[in-house]
Formats: sequence, C-alpha cells, structure tokens
Amino acid sequence: MNLNLSLYSIQGFIILDSEGNRVLAKYYHSKSHPQGESKEFLTLKEQKHSKRAYGRKQRKLAVCDIILYDGHLAVYKHSLDLILYFIAGPTENELMLSTALSSFIDALSMLLRNSLEKRGVLENLDLVLLCLDETVDDGIIVDTDPAAIASRVSRPRADTTEIVINEQTLLSAYQTVKEKMQQRIGQL
Repeated sequence: MNLNLSLYSIQGFIILDSEGNRVLAKYYHSKSHPQGESKEFLTLKEQKHSKRAYGRKQRKLAVCDIILYDGHLAVYKHSLDLILYFIAGPTENELMLSTALSSFIDALSMLLRNSLEKRGVLENLDLVLLCLDETVDDGIIVDTDPAAIASRVSRPRADTTEIVINEQTLLSAYQTVKEKMQQRIGQL
C-alpha cells in the first residue's frame, strides 16, 4: 500500500463557468516534492483536455462533489454561475481537500461581498489569486480558516487611510500654527 505522507496535496485549481469555459486555472509543479517534479498538466493541451473532461464528468454526476477521473481526484463546489475545482492525486484525503476548497470559497465570498460569480471573479482577479495563494502554496494547503485568509488578503478600508485636504483643514492648520507661534512669542 502506497501512502502519501507528503504535504504536497493539490496539483491544480480550476474555475469553470456554467458552460464549461475556463475562467481561471492554476497548476502546481513543485520541484521540491519528495517524489520529484510532477509531470501532470505540463502542456496547455493537457490542461485544456483535463478541464473539458472534468466539466463533462461533473455534468453527468450532478449529485456528488468529488470525482475520481483519469487518475485524479477532483473536489468541486458550485457557486451561482461558477464551478471551482481542486485537483489532486488519487490517494489524497478528500475531506482535507473539501475543507480547503470550502474555506477558499468562504474567504472569497467574504472578500467579494457574497457575490461569487463570473463577473465578480474577473473584476477582482487579483483578490482571487491572493486568496488562492493564502490557501494553497505550491500545492501545500496552508490555511483552512476563511476569516484568517480573508483578513490577510483584504484591502485596507479607504475611509480609514484616506486623508482629505480641503480649504477648511488648511485654514484650521494655519490657525493652530498661528496660535502656537503667538504663545511662543508671548513666553519670550
């Protein structure tokens, strides 16, 4: 029995729209993997073939969230008009993959204000990729806490970091400086 005792568990991440077209895909080929660099999904042809195959297989098996197809384990979840996949080897832990995917989706929902749809993903692609990088690093599941992932990815609020300078603030600053100068001169 061949046990996988490696931290490298995810081979790829795919987002497909409802028609099966690729919205986003990221594949992991770690050179530091104990079994050597993965030869899976190296070419664009292999990537497109796998994307189409998972889309077809998923449509046939609409009731389950885990697919074992072509020597790969695919865990997926639906969200409005998107389907998000984590692809792994056949010996990986399905529960861990499902937990990681659920955490990623929950963190994305927090960041995109509960509108995890194709348009929102494309408009906020930077946040999606940062969120993915905070969840999975080079095929290793790093974090499964959606709140922690979202907090590390989220942008600072504009109202707390933005300083508004207008005539009133300049006049107020001038008055303060004038008063301080008069006090200093009065003390001499």
